[in-house]
Amino acid sequence: MNLFFYLCTLSGSLVAQEVSSPQETEPTDNPAQPETSAGQTEATRSVYILPIQGQITTPTFYILRRGLKAAEENGIETVIIDMNTPGGSLGPTLEIMEALDSFSGEVYTYIDTEAMSAGAFISIATDRIYFNPKGIIGAAEAVSGTGQDIGESMQRKLNSYIQAKVRSLTADYRYRADVMRAMSDPKYVLEIDGNTLKGEDELLSLTASEAMKEYGEPPQALLGSGIFDSIDALLDNLYGPSNYEIRSFEVTWSESLAHYLNTIAPLLMGAGMLCLFIEFKTPGFGIFGIGGILILGVVFISSHIAGLAGYEALLFFILGIGLFFVELFLLPGLVFPAVIGIILILGSLIWSLADIWPDQPIDWNGGTFTEPILDLVIGMVIAIVGAILLARFLPKTWIWNKLVLQSAVGRPTPGPQGASSGGNRPANTPSGWPDLGATGTAITDLFPNGEVEIDGKRYQAKSRLSLVEHGTPITVTGYQDFALTVEPTRRKENHHG
Repeated sequence: MNLFFYLCTLSGSLVAQEVSSPQETEPTDNPAQPETSAGQTEATRSVYILPIQGQITTPTFYILRRGLKAAEENGIETVIIDMNTPGGSLGPTLEIMEALDSFSGEVYTYIDTEAMSAGAFISIATDRIYFNPKGIIGAAEAVSGTGQDIGESMQRKLNSYIQAKVRSLTADYRYRADVMRAMSDPKYVLEIDGNTLKGEDELLSLTASEAMKEYGEPPQALLGSGIFDSIDALLDNLYGPSNYEIRSFEVTWSESLAHYLNTIAPLLMGAGMLCLFIEFKTPGFGIFGIGGILILGVVFISSHIAGLAGYEALLFFILGIGLFFVELFLLPGLVFPAVIGIILILGSLIWSLADIWPDQPIDWNGGTFTEPILDLVIGMVIAIVGAILLARFLPKTWIWNKLVLQSAVGRPTPGPQGASSGGNRPANTPSGWPDLGATGTAITDLFPNGEVEIDGKRYQAKSRLSLVEHGTPITVTGYQDFALTVEPTRRKENHHG
């Protein structure tokens, strides 16, 4: 009798313990009020909500990392990622996964609409995945920055690396690694309990209800931890309506600006190159040179804010700017320093915008640099079109006369030297510039480009003949490509009868 009473008591205790344990996989929008421990009855749990909205880029990683650090510093125990993304770059995605793994508290994902591609990787790396009834997740095959398929060899390396990373982060979850592989590897066949969930040559995507379907023994949801209409409903279920406080996390204006500038990088590069082109065609160093460098600097600085650029790219950028100034101030007309400088500047911009991530080889066949090079090409097209439009529509405006020289191509030149009789100014002389026939001195060597001084003012000039050495007297013979055309002044010979 005593033995029978002991067994009944033990069975009752086990049943009570089983009933009282939380059921993570049970999807319900109207849960019973959760019990709280003795230490939590009076305390209010603080929660951070971090957004991942739209395309995932490196600014996304930096915003998320700052939010996780702020949560750690403020003792926040729970972070919820409000997810709605079509995907994004793989490099930032892996960095986000590492950052999530480093956070000491709990991180939950709430898939509001979709967590596709990179969004699926990030979701899988969190402690729990909750869904809006209309949420979907999946289709996470690695592709190039432009969305094109990458080579089979690189695909194998990436899949091996990614799957190892996912396994290291999801070892405590029965199905996550296999589900993630089915989402990212089209050749992988996913079978559970004799059911084929994904065949060969396709990628797995799941709806909220499919993610909550239970498999195995004991039963466990395939991927999700619950379905809720909103984050508020989720938190009500987790902690009770009055037992949590949502702490605000604000994305700074600089982070928002960095995210925006990354999307218009081709336009900024085009504007910067156009300004530098105009500066090369104008005398001295003025507003266009400063503007071009500032605009390209904005592209680079935004990449630093976004976390894209490393020290190598910064070094090349500074070196390129230095060579550009050498051409403008120390060796005008030599051209070589400016060409190398521009190549370094543009190369550093491509490097800073490339999706390069650690411990993996760079795809030199084009996958890594395709999108940055495409941005650069678009920028160059913008610069060329802008230069053509400026040359077509602005030559007769006061702005043009103030800042640049007009081109004399296609205009009749008045006389061999262009001098006017009676001291009147030739009609086709640009405002503010020397008349045709004016004389001065070459203050740099002309190879054929350089600088000359006329009436105490410096001008960009081009020699019509050969090399003109420093200190040679010159005569203005015309205007071409936004600069003076000059030739050495001929000495008058005295003829005796």
